[in-house]
Amino acid sequence: MRTPEGEHLLAELRDHDPADELATATRLRRTHPAELVSAALRQARLRQRAVAKFGAEDAYRMYFTPNGVEQATRTSVAEHRAARFAALGVRSVADLCCGIGGDAVALARAGISVLAVDRDPLTAEVARANAAALGLGELIEVRCADVTEIDTSPYDAVFVDPARRGGRGRIFDPEAYSPPLSWATAAALKAPRAALKIAPGIPHEAIGPEAEAEWISDGGDVKEAVLWYGEGIAPGSFRATLLPSGATLTAPAPLPAPPVGPVGRYLYEPDGAVIRAHLVADIVERCGGRLVDETIAYVTSDVPYSSPYVAGYEITDRLPFNMKRLKALLREREVGVLTVKKRGSAVEPEELRRRMKLAGPNAATVFLTRVAGAPTMLIGRPLG
Repeated sequence: MRTPEGEHLLAELRDHDPADELATATRLRRTHPAELVSAALRQARLRQRAVAKFGAEDAYRMYFTPNGVEQATRTSVAEHRAARFAALGVRSVADLCCGIGGDAVALARAGISVLAVDRDPLTAEVARANAAALGLGELIEVRCADVTEIDTSPYDAVFVDPARRGGRGRIFDPEAYSPPLSWATAAALKAPRAALKIAPGIPHEAIGPEAEAEWISDGGDVKEAVLWYGEGIAPGSFRATLLPSGATLTAPAPLPAPPVGPVGRYLYEPDGAVIRAHLVADIVERCGGRLVDETIAYVTSDVPYSSPYVAGYEITDRLPFNMKRLKALLREREVGVLTVKKRGSAVEPEELRRRMKLAGPNAATVFLTRVAGAPTMLIGRPLG
C-alpha cells in the first residue's frame, strides 16, 4: 500500500461506496494486480471506519488492521492523556502494547519522544508507517518486541495498553489481559510516572492504593479508564473527565453513600464517567439533592441545578409502571417524539415507543427506573 501504485489506488478509493465494491474491484483489476486491488479495498474500508476515531484528515493518511481500528484510542482521548503527561513534565514515554500507534501519535504531537513497542510484526510495521505518514518519524521509534523484555528505565514515563480482547471477544478479568494487569502495575511502579489504560468496567477493588483512577467520557459515552502512578499524581483519588470540554471532577478518596429520598421537581442524570468513578455522591451534595433509589444513579432535588457533569430534567409526572397509563398520558399531552431513558428496568426503549403509538407536535422524556425499590415511570422535559 505504500508503493506509488498502492497510494494511487487508496486515493481513488477514498470516497468509494462499499455497496459498489464488486463493480469497483472488477474495474480496478483491469489495470492493477488483483491482490493489490483486494488489499486496497480492505484498507479503504478500514480508513472509512477509522474516521470516527481519528478524523478524516488523519484517517485517510494512516494505515490500519481490523483489530487496530477496533482497539485504538479515540484521538480526543489520546490527546487528553498526552496533555496530562506533558503537564507533568514528561519528555519521553515508553508506549508498551502500542498497537497501530494512535497514542504514540498523540504523545509525539505533544512534543514527547516515544518508544512504541508491539510484539506483533504486522502491527508494529503499521505503527511505523503511521508515524511516517503523519510526519512524526523522528519522534516515534517503533520496536517489534515482547513488552515484558523492554528496559524502560531511560524514559520519563511508561504507558501500557494491555490487549483486552481474545479469540472469544472482550476479556473482563484484568489478570487475563495481555500482559496481565499485575505485570502492568509492577512496570508502572518502577517508572517515575506511568499510566495504564484499562476497561472502564474494572471493579474498584481491583485498583491498588498507589493509583489515581480516571474515567474518561467523550460526548457522553464512557471510553476508558486510566490508572495514573508516580510523581504529581494523587494516590487513592478518583477522577471523572468529560471530553471535549475537559471538565474534571475529583475526590481524594471513596465518598460515603449519598442519601435517598422522594422524587423532587428536578431529576439529574450524571455523566457515565461520574457514575463509573463513584462520584455521584459529589453531585448529590452540590445540588442539595438525593438519590431516587439507593441502587440507581438518578439524582433528584427541589431546585434547579446546572453542571457540566449532569443532564437536568424537570419532572412533570410520576407514575407506577403501567404501559396503559403512560400511553393515555402521552396521547393526552399530544406527544409525538418520546425519548426513553432507563436504569433498573428490563423494558427496551424501542419496544416501549412502538407500543405507545405516538402522535402529536410535542416532545417528552420518560425515565423507566425504580424509586424506593418500586418500578416507576417519571415523565419530564430537559432543562434549558
